[in-house]
Amino acid sequence: MKIGELSRRTGVSPRLLRYYEEQGLLTSIRADSGHRSYDEDAPVVVRHIRALLSANLPTRVIREILPCVEGPGPQLNECVSEVLRERLRSMDDQIDELQEARSLLAHLLPQEFPRQRATSPGGGRRAA
Repeated sequence: MKIGELSRRTGVSPRLLRYYEEQGLLTSIRADSGHRSYDEDAPVVVRHIRALLSANLPTRVIREILPCVEGPGPQLNECVSEVLRERLRSMDDQIDELQEARSLLAHLLPQEFPRQRATSPGGGRRAA
């Protein structure tokens, strides 16, 4: 299947599909004319890539675990469990650090303005 058809079937732009290929996440065969041709399972692979990206995994990790992804889900088998556990621990650490920083910042605000957005000089409210 050509890149345009893969794009239509997955809802992913051709530019992004080329990026996935550059990152080693997706493979194609180049015809003599230079056109890309993808295997019939490419839409499933793209869905797996999208799901893993949605889980905030970097492409380097996805490239490592993608061969272990199975089914339409994706379902991950045991060969990736430790990689994902480590990533989850890292995310938990980041969340803890952000919560601590948020708490410290909140204590720096005057008590009469808890959890309020800052007011712009023109009288309107602006996002903090």
